[in-house]
Amino acid sequence: MDLQQHTPPVICYGEILWDMLPDGPKPGGAPLNVAYHLNKLGVEVGIISRIGNDSNGRKLEQLLDMWGINKDMLQKDEVYPTSEVLAKMNNGNEVAYEIVFPVAWDFISYTESMFRALKPSSYLIYGSLASRNGVSRSTLSQLLKTDAIKVFDINLRPPFVNRDLLEELLSGADIVKFNQSELEMGQMVFGGQFGNEAAQVEFIQKRFNVSEVIVTKGEFGASYYKNDQVYNAWGCEIKVMDTIGSGDSFLAAFIANHRLNNTPETIITNAVAMGAFVAMRKGGCPEYDLTEYEEFKQQFFKPIKEQL
Repeated sequence: MDLQQHTPPVICYGEILWDMLPDGPKPGGAPLNVAYHLNKLGVEVGIISRIGNDSNGRKLEQLLDMWGINKDMLQKDEVYPTSEVLAKMNNGNEVAYEIVFPVAWDFISYTESMFRALKPSSYLIYGSLASRNGVSRSTLSQLLKTDAIKVFDINLRPPFVNRDLLEELLSGADIVKFNQSELEMGQMVFGGQFGNEAAQVEFIQKRFNVSEVIVTKGEFGASYYKNDQVYNAWGCEIKVMDTIGSGDSFLAAFIANHRLNNTPETIITNAVAMGAFVAMRKGGCPEYDLTEYEEFKQQFFKPIKEQL
C-alpha cells in the first residue's frame, strides 16, 4: 500500500494501550486519546504505533476500526505484548500510573513509507514517553526530519526522560504543549531560572526556535503563546469525573481549530472547553455527541489577548 496516497492529515505517534482501572480496562495512551477526539471533531486521523499479537491487540484494532481511525501504520509485534498500564485513582479524581516495560510500542520500526506520508501540510503529534526505548526513539528521530507540522505534547514521566531526549524532541517541534510544572521543570533543565511564566515560555521559544507554546493550567484554563503575544482562556466550575485524557482532548481541539486557521483566541478557548468537557466524563475516550460539546462551550468567557 502506498501510504502517501492514504495517510490522513493528522498522525499521532506513540503508545496505545489498556489502562487497567479499578472498574475495568479502558483503551488509552495519549496518541490514541488524541486521535479519538480528533475523529470526534471531524478530523481524519491516523496512528503510528505497535501492538502485540494477542487478544488485547486485536481488541484495540477493533476499536480503531469502529472509531474510524486509520491504522495503516499500526504494527504488530510477535515478541512483546500489547501495553497495559496500571492506573490508580488518588484524591478522588487524580490518576497515578505504573507503566509496564517493555511492551510492543517500545519497538515501533521505521519505514520509508512513514517518512513519505508526512507532507508539509501534515501534523505529527508526539510525546516523550514513546521514546523511552531506543527503537521507537530512533523511528521518531527520523520522522522529526520531515517537513510536517510537528506538535510535541511533553509528558515528563520519570524515569523515562532525560536532558538529551528533551533537547532532541523540543528542537524538532513547531508547537509545544506543557502543563505548568512541566514548563518549570523543562526550562530549568536547560539553564533557565525564570519565575514568571511568560519569561519561562520566552526562554523555551528562543532556546529551541519554537514559535508556538501552550501552557495548560487545569481548572484555571490555559495560555497560548504565539510569537510575541499570549492568548488566555479561563476554565469554569465543573464536576470532575476524572482527569484521564482531558489534556489529550484539549490538544485534539487545539489541532482541529489550528488546522482551520481559526483565530488564536478561538483556538485556545475551544481547547480549554474540550478539556473541561471530557473531565466531566469517565475515561480518556468517553462516548459523547458533538452537539453536547458545542452547547458546553457557551459557558466559557471570551479569551483575552495580551502583549508580552
